[in-house]
Amino acid sequence: MKFIPFLKALWAVFISLFMAISPSGFPRVPHAKDFTPVWADEFDGDALDLTKWEGHYCSADAANPAVRRGSYWNTDFAAVKDGCLHIRTEYCPDGYKGNGKPGWYTCGIDTRGLFEPTSGYFECRCILPKGVGMWSAFWLISNSMAFNNSPGEVPGGTDGAEVDVFESAFYESKYPRRVSSNIHFDGYGEYHQSTNVCEPYLLWGDPYESFNTYGLEWNEDGYIFYVNGIETGRSDFGGACRVPMYLILSVEVGGSNAVPAADWTGGPLTPDCEPTDFIIDYVRAYQYKN
Repeated sequence: MKFIPFLKALWAVFISLFMAISPSGFPRVPHAKDFTPVWADEFDGDALDLTKWEGHYCSADAANPAVRRGSYWNTDFAAVKDGCLHIRTEYCPDGYKGNGKPGWYTCGIDTRGLFEPTSGYFECRCILPKGVGMWSAFWLISNSMAFNNSPGEVPGGTDGAEVDVFESAFYESKYPRRVSSNIHFDGYGEYHQSTNVCEPYLLWGDPYESFNTYGLEWNEDGYIFYVNGIETGRSDFGGACRVPMYLILSVEVGGSNAVPAADWTGGPLTPDCEPTDFIIDYVRAYQYKN
């Protein structure tokens, strides 16, 4: 069994070498002949399209922002400009708009109730935000996972899951160009189970400076993860989810009660850090052709 981690590490190196010769950020759908586009946001307007997105447990009220881990979440921190979505993470010493709640402010958005697929291919093209003690993510989750803290009627992940297409947790680490892809199921309580599927390293194009694409294929057999159209890992951990999931873009600050603290990304995020943007060029979704 000790040989398995070695093989996993060797595979990560092999994939990284392939990614190194792949055009950085070159968008292409794996197995394009099998898919048809069904949903997208190219962020070409001047405001967030509320027919496609809502705040992910965010507050739109500046005076009463939502608390999310080590920061406050307010939907004003998701802005569309120059053909991209910018999710800003910024320290507000007097609180946002003088609300008297000093701290870090950022947000998350999701497609809950607006677009909830049951399979397909999902891709985000983006530049990751710079910062230790924080991380951006593109992920999918089911209502059964988000709101339950015990196993459902069907043990495992078939009745609900969280699938992290990527999380950017390694800024200024030993290998800063890594991203992390993970699967969770059975809620977030005592029955919670999770696995790290892969941590691909982008040798071509700094992901904090240039656009790259991060994709997920979700089918009846499980999940396949991609960076710049190249497969980086696959898993059937818990079984493939059989219920709808919605898409999420978010930035998290490590900590609790809106107070930053050191966590798996390092940190804590301190007030003297510069504001930073998670810049998303597009999010696209495809379904299997009949």
